Amino acid sequence: MIKQVLFAGFGGQGVLFAGRVLANTALGKGYELSWLPSYGPETRGGTSNCAVVISDRKIGSPIVTNPDILVAMNAPSFDRFIDSVSENGLAIIDSSLIIRESNRDDITRIDIAATTLAQQKQLTGLANMILLGKLFSEIALFDEADISSGMKLSVSSSRESLINLNLTAIALGSSI
Repeated sequence: MIKQVLFAGFGGQGVLFAGRVLANTALGKGYELSWLPSYGPETRGGTSNCAVVISDRKIGSPIVTNPDILVAMNAPSFDRFIDSVSENGLAIIDSSLIIRESNRDDITRIDIAATTLAQQKQLTGLANMILLGKLFSEIALFDEADISSGMKLSVSSSRESLINLNLTAIALGSSI
């Protein structure tokens, strides 16, 4: 088994953090993994993406050119990466910020108004975790305890108070 995931959006949307939570969750479960962040010099507001590879065997390269799964959080990222998703792949899209259609009929597309939903549920800034929750439910490799452990590994001790809020957003995304 190998899963290649690409998270993409603007800096400040939590793209790298979502990738880190996925990576730490996989690490805690004993999978081989790579986490490769990429961001523009502006960071906040600039482009940002993160490749995560999860496997039950050694990983040859951390580079993801044809992701099995794309999590797109803004229109420029959608435009840049949607055509690279592998055939029979999955695209999880924040439809609050992306209103574009795609000519891809060989992938599954899941639209979630994550930014709007986060605001409505008093989870502002956690659209990334809602989309990650949907990803977790789709790949079905981890249970709630695995995800909680991965979150705890990903959050610094100075931000420990945010763990439950993040887990709430993940659970919301998982239930969609």
